[in-house]
Amino acid sequence: MNALASDLAVIVKENQRIETSDGVTLAGDLFVGRDPRIAVMISAGTGFPRGFYRSFAEWLAGQGAIVLTYDYRGIADSRQGSLAGSEIEYWDWGRLDQTAVLDHLAEAAPGLPLTHVAHSVGGHFLGLMPNQDRIVRHAFVAIGSGYWGAHPPKRWPLEWYFWWGMGGYSLARWGYIRSAGGWTGEPLPPRVFRTWRRWAHRKDYFLGDLDGDLQPHHYEEVTSSIRSWLFTDDGIATPKAAEFIRKLYANADYSEVLRSPEDVGVKRIDHEAAFRTGREALWKEWWQWLSQAQEPA
Repeated sequence: MNALASDLAVIVKENQRIETSDGVTLAGDLFVGRDPRIAVMISAGTGFPRGFYRSFAEWLAGQGAIVLTYDYRGIADSRQGSLAGSEIEYWDWGRLDQTAVLDHLAEAAPGLPLTHVAHSVGGHFLGLMPNQDRIVRHAFVAIGSGYWGAHPPKRWPLEWYFWWGMGGYSLARWGYIRSAGGWTGEPLPPRVFRTWRRWAHRKDYFLGDLDGDLQPHHYEEVTSSIRSWLFTDDGIATPKAAEFIRKLYANADYSEVLRSPEDVGVKRIDHEAAFRTGREALWKEWWQWLSQAQEPA
């Protein structure tokens, strides 16, 4: 289905079928602006459907980009059947899904520099992508370690409830994480949740798995430019939690920007509101950063 967003001069090509190397079909939407200069892949945070990023994707395409949003396997329109008993792993989203989405974007935007806007876990798995070197510039948004000890103490009871109260009950009762009990995201496959919980209880998050479950990986080979936006009212991607990201991408051209809600004229940014309308001042910063990307020689 094609729709015309005339106010932004953007063509929206909905319901893209993105095939992964292991035979899974992912759902995506392609936003095509006039005279595009760059191509942008938008990778979601855990439990966020691609529709959450639609307003931003349309705006971005309106500036002069081809933008691809997508749902990870098991999430929203990429969910196939019951999640109970699903064998989807957290790292599948990087190794298999992000890899396939980037190839799909490259085919849709031949000759354009490939860039990336990553939200939360969307920036964790670059090193699992065998084709990550095709991305020349990343804008990280609210990305840090999920380790609970890197978050403000006032959040700890809520996080323990999520991991062991609501989460434990949901797994026992339904076999997956339902959108209930305070969890407002999409339902989660059981292995995704268990792996996320295990990492969240370790100071080094998933660094300890780089020689195990996360093999093969390419984290040392990530040398592209990364600029990471953190927010003073975000209780998850705190500056302390972001230390993990700097360590993870030690060979990248990495920099950080810290913004407060007051800096952009809003009352709240937190962990997800940077993508909501009214935060266009941030969007302009991301566009300025990404639009400088050049196709590699």
